[in-house]
Amino acid sequence: MRTTYIHKPESVRIFNKQLLNWSLKYDDVVWLDSNKYNQQYSSYDAILAIDAFTGIKTDYIDAFNKLKEYQSVTKDWLFGYLTYDVKNAVEDLKSNNFDRLQFPDVYFFQPKKLFLIKGNSVEIKYLKFVDDEIQNDIKAIEKTLDNCHLERDTQSKSKCSREDIKIKLRIHKDDYFKKLDSMLTHIHRGDIYEANFCQEFYAENTVINPLETYQKLNTISKPPFATFLKINDKYLMSASPERYLKKEGNTIISQPIKGTAKRSNNKVEDDELKYNLSQDEKERSENIMIVDLVRNDLSQTATKGSVTVKELCKVYSFPQVHQMISTVTSNVIENTHPIDVLRTTFPMGSMTGAPKISAMKIIEELEETKRGLYSGTVGYFTPDNDFDFNVVIRSILYNQTNQYVSYSVGGAITAKSVPLKEYEECLVKAKAMREVLEN
Repeated sequence: MRTTYIHKPESVRIFNKQLLNWSLKYDDVVWLDSNKYNQQYSSYDAILAIDAFTGIKTDYIDAFNKLKEYQSVTKDWLFGYLTYDVKNAVEDLKSNNFDRLQFPDVYFFQPKKLFLIKGNSVEIKYLKFVDDEIQNDIKAIEKTLDNCHLERDTQSKSKCSREDIKIKLRIHKDDYFKKLDSMLTHIHRGDIYEANFCQEFYAENTVINPLETYQKLNTISKPPFATFLKINDKYLMSASPERYLKKEGNTIISQPIKGTAKRSNNKVEDDELKYNLSQDEKERSENIMIVDLVRNDLSQTATKGSVTVKELCKVYSFPQVHQMISTVTSNVIENTHPIDVLRTTFPMGSMTGAPKISAMKIIEELEETKRGLYSGTVGYFTPDNDFDFNVVIRSILYNQTNQYVSYSVGGAITAKSVPLKEYEECLVKAKAMREVLEN
């Protein structure tokens, strides 16, 4: 049981910054921020979950059944993630590529302390045995100050000390073209129609300030599914624009992204870039292929005839890029367990390809790095069996103990792909992460 308290700070914006800074004293932190973007399907503006009371940490083996048991027994708010490699629990697949980040495959926890931000109010939900800490915590939060994080001009030079970061490519340009040629060979002979091919950028022997890095990334990108995650010495700083899956009552919502164009400071040119993306046959075909895959996945738990495409190939604008997004909904069969909705759709089609299993096998052969949390998902379950999960893209991952920083980017490869254009699209997607890390 939880005690609920409504707090109305003088400034929610400042309170949120103080709240996130205050949370760093805990080992388990999940911060989700919508940046008030496209509120049609948002339940909250932002959420903070901290301080694990119970939790589950496991590898991919039988992962969904273990998570189902934990979620069913706990019947409370749960926050955490599934890495991309949980695919190995769904199909006869493997992930043996290089991994220096070493995130557990699955991690969820039941927070002692929960903050739900909507409008000008903060709904605070503490487990009963810590609810006597609410007032003292509010006072501590509102006294939290850190000149490296609060009210700083993000364009000015950071006052925090930092090292120069040397970013390396796991796959160099010539090798990227060779790998894309192999991918296109698979496509032309009919093994697959589309595959999402990813490459890693990384820095070794590197120390960063995770919260400052996240705040800079979020300021640049302002995405609807921003995430700051801390699990002991491992961090995720995500500026994701993509929702994987949301359950609200009996309604399931999926919003796959396929199709990217850069932005321009010149409005006329920017409008032209947006229009060209909306009309681009290759980008539309990428998106439609994944929409078909999502429709098929959702149909496994949907009532007959309820899978609906609400938006097809609609272009949305973000500070760094224009994105082509589709929205697919379904009504779930009554008494379907929420974990089964995830199991039958994971991993998300936008990060795999079609047909999904063949694409995942080819991806594994050609990529050099184990994806781990990248192209996995972070989100939460409610006590009412609802959930909301993002797609982990446009993200920086950090293993503090190994002093290893990583970000990956990818693109959908189809028969119409031009390797040079695909490579350039990867650089556009990587721009915000590189800017943040290289200051």
